[in-house]
Amino acid sequence: MTVSVAAPLRSARLLALAIPVIALGGAYVSQYGFGLHPCEMCWWQRYGQMFALPFALLAFFWRPVRPLVAVAALGILSSGLIGGFHAGVEYGWWSGFTACTSSTFAPGVNPMDAIMAAPLIRCDVAPWTLGGISLAGFNFLLSTLGALAIFALLGRGAPVAKG
Repeated sequence: MTVSVAAPLRSARLLALAIPVIALGGAYVSQYGFGLHPCEMCWWQRYGQMFALPFALLAFFWRPVRPLVAVAALGILSSGLIGGFHAGVEYGWWSGFTACTSSTFAPGVNPMDAIMAAPLIRCDVAPWTLGGISLAGFNFLLSTLGALAIFALLGRGAPVAKG
């Protein structure tokens, strides 16, 4: 059972679902498919998308739709803003405030051995760029612009008070 909504709200709802799916999908493909392990700030960006995803999914089955999509957009925006901060750290525009390490534990492996063998992932070094834009920079662009588009669509589809 899906909820019927007006066109701008439907578009906002689709964007609110597509952005976290694309961002998280890309993050996990880059991690497990290409060996680009996330640093601590990369994980922070994922948390905003993970937060947004259930709200975006609920918006397809629950009313009222608008608040669910708005909360999802806030999660997406937070991920984008963290991505912007992370990109600035990577480009050397400002300092990060975290010790960047990774934690990868395989089942059945001694945790101390896993810690000693885990790669040290630095937050201030972009492991991959395209056209000078890092993955954090792409997340900033996709998520921030996407969230702003969702908010604009929510505003377009807002009910008008008569009186």
